[in-house]
Amino acid sequence: MNTHDIEAFVAVVETGSIVAAATRLHLTQPGISRRVQSLEDRLGVALLERQSKPLKPTAAGKEVYERGRRVLGSLADLLAGVESGSDVSGEFRLGIAPFLAELALTRPIDSLRSEFGKLTLRITTGWSPALLTLVESNAIDAAAVVLPDDVMPPNTLTAHLLSHQMPLIVASRTSSLSEGSLSLAELAAHAWVVNQDGCGIRRSIRHALDAARLPLDVAVETFGTELQLSLVARGVGIGMIMPGAWRRSAFRDQLRVLTVPEFRGGVNTWLVHPRTPGRLAAPIERLRLDMSVMLEEELHFPV
Repeated sequence: MNTHDIEAFVAVVETGSIVAAATRLHLTQPGISRRVQSLEDRLGVALLERQSKPLKPTAAGKEVYERGRRVLGSLADLLAGVESGSDVSGEFRLGIAPFLAELALTRPIDSLRSEFGKLTLRITTGWSPALLTLVESNAIDAAAVVLPDDVMPPNTLTAHLLSHQMPLIVASRTSSLSEGSLSLAELAAHAWVVNQDGCGIRRSIRHALDAARLPLDVAVETFGTELQLSLVARGVGIGMIMPGAWRRSAFRDQLRVLTVPEFRGGVNTWLVHPRTPGRLAAPIERLRLDMSVMLEEELHFPV
């Protein structure tokens, strides 16, 4: 049986279409179709419900998909045993949460490209819950995610804790909020400028307010730390930011950090991957080490 046929079928199931599978594997659409048909002919069963959109596996296809993933994983483990780190090739599909993108896309990615020259990096940015789902479904190989203290990565994955940080709550320097200590109730009386739902930092303050039975009044829901802080600086609402991003922000002088003793909502940064990373074990370990170092450096910069 041809493992390339199995790879094509697995890609179709995970992406939901022939087009997306062809893009993932850098093949033509007819090439993907031929490989899936070849596997169906070899097994003597239909593997896909071809009238459904997105494409879904039949009952037999679901079983073949699960077994096929194990076959491909075993093959990857075999290759990992005979390849030296610098010879690792193929794709490394990495997911990165928005807060980490600026950090991870500098030195850590440069290090991967330098040390593993034959490896092709495919990077996806997205909110942490979605990235975790992609890793669990084998649509990506690893992800750097940000989760509140009380949320753990799925136990089906291997998770490396990279850092623990406390987000800063900030307001415009012209805000009417007190210069002294503030309560969560006082914060709840004001609107917020936050990321879209799914952001680990947003979830940390939402959990704190929920526990105190207080509302989260969202004035603006948008993407991107600097855009959010520009709105906070103009008095649109309160914002949240990680210490390193605060240090780098062009709006730092227009903002002040609020003192909120009741808020203890830290966030954890994790690097997650399947339990058997196979041929990608060395690149994942390099990424883990480099990101840990950079996050540690961020923690030692004064606010």
